[in-house]
Amino acid sequence: MARILVVDDEIGIRELLSEILYDEGHTVELAENAAQARAARQRSRPDLVLLDIWMPDTDGVSLLKEWNSQGLLNMPVVMMSGHATVDTAVEATRIGAVDFLEKPITLQKLLKTISTALARPVVSSTASGSVSIPDARGAGVSQPLTTTPVNGSPPAPVPEVDNSKLGSIPLDQPLREARDEFERIYFEYHLGRENHSMTRVSEKTGLERTHLYRKLKQLGIDSSRKRNTNQ
Repeated sequence: MARILVVDDEIGIRELLSEILYDEGHTVELAENAAQARAARQRSRPDLVLLDIWMPDTDGVSLLKEWNSQGLLNMPVVMMSGHATVDTAVEATRIGAVDFLEKPITLQKLLKTISTALARPVVSSTASGSVSIPDARGAGVSQPLTTTPVNGSPPAPVPEVDNSKLGSIPLDQPLREARDEFERIYFEYHLGRENHSMTRVSEKTGLERTHLYRKLKQLGIDSSRKRNTNQ
């Protein structure tokens, strides 16, 4: 997974993106302004930066220009904004941004953009300080990430539906209670299948994340990711 730096002055946006990206297995660092972004960039080079355009101290386009001129734009940068014009997006792309996300950012668009950006070859700075970013349609561009491990080992087994559980639901009970039992089996199956990734369970079940969390809590299902305590 990747190290992703999220730069946005809105705490709600930072927390939402952090939750989604962590749920996908990424390491996330947050910055609320350009000064914090510079410090985070200096500490350790992120694999990807999500950079808001409108910020109080230095706007995202200016920070992008700064990194470009200093030869520091050697990671993909995706710009974000809810108010930017087409001209601003084009300018950011010309400077070196690999893509642009318009707020409010949909989950599907966010994950697709990140996957595409991370699949690009490593961006390298030229001697003049400008940045060379291969065209996404050009030769040599990496394919989108897959769930198959690099070492060729088989992917994690997909849990099977325990049909005996489905058959054990009494049909002579009230509909609400029978439905709750079915939903427990249904959501436990998807949680196991997606390794407790709430992002993917949300996609598979068609429920918005907030609604999904409420539903699992209502059914008494533990939605937390099982972590390896030996690490």
